[in-house]
Amino acid sequence: MATDVSQDRLSGTWNFNPVHSSASFAVKYLVASFRGEFDKVDATLADGQLSGEVEVASINVKDENLAAHLQAPDFFDAEKHPKISFRSTKLTLDGDKAELDGELTMKGVTKPIHATGTVSGPTEDFMGNTRLGFTFETTVNRTDFGVSWNADLPKGGKALSDEVTLTVELEFLKAA
Repeated sequence: MATDVSQDRLSGTWNFNPVHSSASFAVKYLVASFRGEFDKVDATLADGQLSGEVEVASINVKDENLAAHLQAPDFFDAEKHPKISFRSTKLTLDGDKAELDGELTMKGVTKPIHATGTVSGPTEDFMGNTRLGFTFETTVNRTDFGVSWNADLPKGGKALSDEVTLTVELEFLKAA
């Protein structure tokens, strides 16, 4: 049976560990998935309330020219909207399964999202720290957030899918 995170398992304050955390995306471009990630990720977890953000300028893709284009107004508009943020409204656990509801803000637009994933821990590491990890995934329509660049293909259709899969892996250490 699922329970809200007000339970003892996630109570208290947890410190974010950026070394073992990531935020990435995947979107179909032409015939394959295009992937990228954000190098600067931050998150907080306190009494079951999860929030986080990524710095748009820290986007990491395999092509420098494309990285610059992704920061332009056609995509994330990093100058006007330097961060993408999330705030949970409900976090539910059922064993190692986790469900997350909340609000995602991208390019100045806030929309509700639902993500599913897993929770690991809490567990004690070899130095006596209590660690907790989450992996969440959701799919959003990028055009709902004003990320609307696309190109028409010669035989019909569009070059870039509107559906984008977002994945975060987050690690926290229990605050003393």
